[in-house]
Amino acid sequence: MQYGLIRLHNSMALSVVIITKNEADIIGKVLSSIQAVSDDIVIVDSGSTDDTVNICKSFNTTVIETSWEGYGENKNKGINAAKYDWIISLDADECMDEAFKTAVAVLGLQNENEVFLVTRKNIFCNKHIRYGEWGRDQQIRIFNRNKVKWNNACVHEELLFSDKVKITKIKGSILHYTISSLEAYVNKTARYAKLSAQKYHLQQKKASNFKIIFSPVFNFIQHYFIQLGFLDGWEGYCIAKTNAWYTFLKYAHLKNLNKTINNSLKQ
Repeated sequence: MQYGLIRLHNSMALSVVIITKNEADIIGKVLSSIQAVSDDIVIVDSGSTDDTVNICKSFNTTVIETSWEGYGENKNKGINAAKYDWIISLDADECMDEAFKTAVAVLGLQNENEVFLVTRKNIFCNKHIRYGEWGRDQQIRIFNRNKVKWNNACVHEELLFSDKVKITKIKGSILHYTISSLEAYVNKTARYAKLSAQKYHLQQKKASNFKIIFSPVFNFIQHYFIQLGFLDGWEGYCIAKTNAWYTFLKYAHLKNLNKTINNSLKQ
């Protein structure tokens, strides 16, 4: 059986954890790419209104239907429900390429204080982005839940682990089908900007006029020129420009949140 592939090589098996909401267009492709990797695939769905849950159940996954409590919190729900301590954490639009699956199959997984880093190839409207910020993407995607958890950030969540944990780079790539259309990209960017502003507000960060005006400019220059985003053609320009817009929206929302709170305190 394919499901026995990982166990034949590793002393311990792995669980795959994915959070979803309205991912019917891509989740079948993602689940097809990981069937040979694990016999324990945990889906944490936060209120999908499309066919996401039914598709996931057709792949013999464990589906947890829950409310939305933030990226970090929902990922931790899946980790806690997993059968195995070793976790592969994927987003609902991320597939594993064959080289990554081969690398996973021969991991020793003896040291709980070790996490595994993999390259992520970002696909924008069917084009692999090779430059700019997206072309430098590497992510920790395999870890032991006894030593590693996600923080509780509502967006741009991060893994929490001690300085004793060793980071090991492995072969292969995650194929990140991040954007399928410009409309989806604009909507996603606006949503993330608002969530990021809320996150910064909770961290008591401030947004000056200088940040609102100049941070987007610096962001564009860094991604498009310094990190060679222009070499990705029209797509590289679109990404750099939208990232700059995201930066502007984030600080504008943050300033508005801070202003609202300050006004309420004065009343």
